[in-house]
Amino acid sequence: MTEATMKKERPKHLDLRVIKQPLPAIASILHRASGAGLFLMLPFLIFLFELSLDSSLGFSIFKAFVAYPLVKLILIGLLWAFLHHFCMGIRILLIDIHVGVEKEQARSSAMTVMVVSLALTGEIR
Repeated sequence: MTEATMKKERPKHLDLRVIKQPLPAIASILHRASGAGLFLMLPFLIFLFELSLDSSLGFSIFKAFVAYPLVKLILIGLLWAFLHHFCMGIRILLIDIHVGVEKEQARSSAMTVMVVSLALTGEIR
């Protein structure tokens, strides 16, 4: 056989909006995105923490600031990002020790991570 006939057929395009990702891949992508989001929002969270501990006036400013709907939405998003990142981290640690590596187990554990992180966010909120 020649090299031309042995060549595998390559995908026509790699448009990520068109390719259907499996649930474990989506959970993994969200794990990376949540970690990056938490890292990038760390100065904001440290600012809020420092403001809340500064003085009674600082705490009053903190309470007024977090009362804005946009700030509440950002904080809820950060809470979900933390909980998803935490739950997915546990899943990845289990996979590292070869627990849940089969296709069906991986799919169900990814679904569990998604459901638990959303449920905890709704419960804590």
